[in-house]
Amino acid sequence: MSDHLKSGLANRTLPSQKTRDEILDQINPDDFSWAIPIMRAGYGGRALVYLTIAGTSLWSIWQGGEAKGTTAALEWLDGGWGTIVLLFIILGLAAYALWRVVDSIWDLEAYGRGMKGLVARTAMIVTGLIHLVMAGLAVTVLIDHQSEGSPGGGTLTELAASSTGTMLLGAAGLLTLGAAGYYLHKAWDEGYRVHLRANQLTRRLNTLLKMGVAANGVVIGVIGALILKAAISASAENPDGIGSVFDWLQEQVFGQILVTALCLGLLGFALFCWINAMYRVVPKASQSGTETLGDALGDN
Repeated sequence: MSDHLKSGLANRTLPSQKTRDEILDQINPDDFSWAIPIMRAGYGGRALVYLTIAGTSLWSIWQGGEAKGTTAALEWLDGGWGTIVLLFIILGLAAYALWRVVDSIWDLEAYGRGMKGLVARTAMIVTGLIHLVMAGLAVTVLIDHQSEGSPGGGTLTELAASSTGTMLLGAAGLLTLGAAGYYLHKAWDEGYRVHLRANQLTRRLNTLLKMGVAANGVVIGVIGALILKAAISASAENPDGIGSVFDWLQEQVFGQILVTALCLGLLGFALFCWINAMYRVVPKASQSGTETLGDALGDN
């Protein structure tokens, strides 16, 4: 394992540097090379989702319509050549779900077995399950069983009707806001740089990558706030992901401008996912001599 990679990861990782170095020093990267194709397919599928949402929304806005949520964007693809893209999205999201589980079980990021490391690895599995649900949504669109409106349209309303459901919604909202804070912090301190291979392309695109990660944090934050609002007010309005974010922004002053700006930001996050698919550093599968973007740009 290269000194570049170990030193770059040390300041952004959950276990101590000594623990991580000990883990990586005992690893033969060739033993985990099988995980790289899964990682690439996963991030590629994730990129296609955000590219589809942002691209169809911007096109709709250009034509005088409104931005599209995840379900509407996937439905727009169904038919003709779009069906092939939809198939790639399904396979990619399933691969990303598998990648998160594999990453956690084999500890490919070398987080270790400490409390913080176990929390990080558990979060990977949760993220994987979320993307597996998204893959399922794409499957329902593909087989034309998608009902009118968002999936599970009355679920949040039913939950909010009971005290236990309100507590669960509140917890979900807080966890979602926590995830938003993670992405915003990741954009602020550019923590993603230690997970990307340094080259001319990643250096040039760093600013766009930062904007994309921040935009994803904003989307997740608004979703979390809307879930909390539903919990507090027992609202019949159901936050349904990115679509509800677009709807909320549209109601604000300069709403169309805000929605357009967010769509451009999500294009940046799609780019971020593509760059990860091509150049992400997987610690246990990285060869000696790997230099991260953080090393190249002078992260301490």
